[in-house]
Amino acid sequence: MANIKKGDLVQVITGRTQARGGDRGKQGRVIDVQVERNRVVVEGINFVTKHSRVGQTQRGTKTGGIETFEAPIHVSNVALVDPETKTPTRVGFRTETQVKDGVSKTVRVRYAKKSGKDL
Repeated sequence: MANIKKGDLVQVITGRTQARGGDRGKQGRVIDVQVERNRVVVEGINFVTKHSRVGQTQRGTKTGGIETFEAPIHVSNVALVDPETKTPTRVGFRTETQVKDGVSKTVRVRYAKKSGKDL
């Protein structure tokens, strides 16, 4: 089971600070998870610019120019945000038994661990 899934609220915990033009401390939603590369794409984080050559479509409209989009960031550089305290936290798993239509099933459920400051 993955620690971070699509749609989760995460915070960048490494890199340059916002005062120096970086993204550390910013929070955003996960747009895409690249499991095989251990990377996530976070909304509003790690913007890059891509220059594409100017061309023409069949209708005669111009294409190309400068595009900005979010680039993937390594999963170890982000932390899941606890929904209650809105601070980055570690993720734990526990097994729970679900009863559905009379059939019990054991599933793993992730939860936000309490940090030292929260205790």
